[in-house]
Amino acid sequence: MIHIHPFTALRPAADNAPDVASDPYDVISTDEARERAAGKPCSYLHVVRSEIDLPLDTDCHDATVYQKASDNLQKMIDDTTLVRDAHPSLYLYRQIREGISQTGVVACVEAQQYRSGDIRKHEKTRPDKEDDRTRHMLVTACHAEPVFLCFRDATHGSDSIAERMKTDMASSPLFDFIAPDGVQHTGWQIADSQQYVEAFKKLDRLYIADGHHRSAGAERAATASEQVNTDHSGDEEYNRFLSVIFPHDQLRILPYNRVVADRNGLSSEAFLDQLRTVGSLEPATAGTPSQRGQVLIFVSGQWWLLTFPASSIDHNDPIGSLDVALLQDRILAPILGIGDPRTDSRISFVGGIRGCQELEDRAGESGVAFSMHATSADELLAVADADEIMPPKSTWFEPKLRSGLFVHTFERIDGALT
Repeated sequence: MIHIHPFTALRPAADNAPDVASDPYDVISTDEARERAAGKPCSYLHVVRSEIDLPLDTDCHDATVYQKASDNLQKMIDDTTLVRDAHPSLYLYRQIREGISQTGVVACVEAQQYRSGDIRKHEKTRPDKEDDRTRHMLVTACHAEPVFLCFRDATHGSDSIAERMKTDMASSPLFDFIAPDGVQHTGWQIADSQQYVEAFKKLDRLYIADGHHRSAGAERAATASEQVNTDHSGDEEYNRFLSVIFPHDQLRILPYNRVVADRNGLSSEAFLDQLRTVGSLEPATAGTPSQRGQVLIFVSGQWWLLTFPASSIDHNDPIGSLDVALLQDRILAPILGIGDPRTDSRISFVGGIRGCQELEDRAGESGVAFSMHATSADELLAVADADEIMPPKSTWFEPKLRSGLFVHTFERIDGALT
């Protein structure tokens, strides 16, 4: 049984939403954030990338960065850049990119359900990144950005959550604008939140699509607050964290491509000969593989299509059958010597939105680029259901959730931050 909670949101007024909304903290660099926020005092980048308001040599994990985020958030509240709704509510958030839409329920979910595994994960997290998110949450006393969750709808027809959303989207939106990248963002306040609360109780689990470090950080912030709050009851806002929850069949997942800096001492012909021992190889043009079990490979100015033998793939293995796992196990490790792609500096990862030209440019004459078939939402959920962990950089979600459109604040507990 999944428990979602209405919350009293901080959010921008409708005419201010385009100026406030920003890229999420983890998809742009400090320099990019500084450039995009220049001359824009309302930009939420001043909260999620607050180092842009400090001296250039400031370490982005310095204590002053988190305090600046808190100060900037409070300034946005004081000058009514962000305003608080009068009562707790749930919301709808729709994104449209290239004519394809996805609509999710904006709600708070329980840290306890993350601990118990009712909110399923599919990625490993890094302690340093968890530390960063936990500190940001505890110093600002808010969940500044939502976690991207998804669900399999247990109901059908007019009772389905998706159908309820269609009805509520007929009302006037809170905001509706097109961001600089061409993605349209629209939000609605739900009139009857309780019907969604009851509908989600029929679900057994939710799945993290994007935001594993935010989820882990929120759980740690909740635990830290509970441990020092002598009046802890379980009903505090710090026990819940901000999310947008989408039907899994609306998700758009792009491939996460790979570039290896060199051929591990092999000539291009010797490398191609090695590939022919792995599967069938034929000349190709730049693009994306049309089906699972294939990968496009760029080497010495030429694209090749490699097809793994179907008989060699165990589709009952949710991890081993993934294209990114086949690539790692059969090419990257044994041929190119990439033993641990999480730590090997010779490999880089390129989101599918950047296209094949980016792969060609990065590979150059001495490297190798791999254009992957996208992991599907069903594959992702199968991995999570099996309590397994996806290979690193298996999925790239587009469009990204804009930050600053909904903010969840919670109680500041003295001593929680150590």
